[in-house]
Amino acid sequence: MKGLFIVNDPPYGTERVYNALRLAHALVKKDPSMQVTVFLMADAVLAGKANQKTPDGYYNVERMLKRVLSSHGAVLLCGTCMDARGIGDAELIQGARRSTMDELAGATIEADKVLIF
Repeated sequence: MKGLFIVNDPPYGTERVYNALRLAHALVKKDPSMQVTVFLMADAVLAGKANQKTPDGYYNVERMLKRVLSSHGAVLLCGTCMDARGIGDAELIQGARRSTMDELAGATIEADKVLIF
């Protein structure tokens, strides 16, 4: 099964990114054959930045995205949204990459389930 998570909110301040990534991890844990794609757009592209430092005991979305990547998932970031926020490709978590609306459209067509956060 293929699951697509489209995430729009900033990584911190609300818990939508946190909850989306928790669910993505739980799905892969329950069904290791699950193929998860996380598409970050709008302020969610900030979640894809490397070297995030959060207080002890606080969730860290960089680590959560790395769990998606380590379970053979994909982390894609809207290139237009990155540009609008001044984020360059070199600033991204290793394995995450710039993407396009055309690629999101293709992933949407291919997905068995689409979840929007």
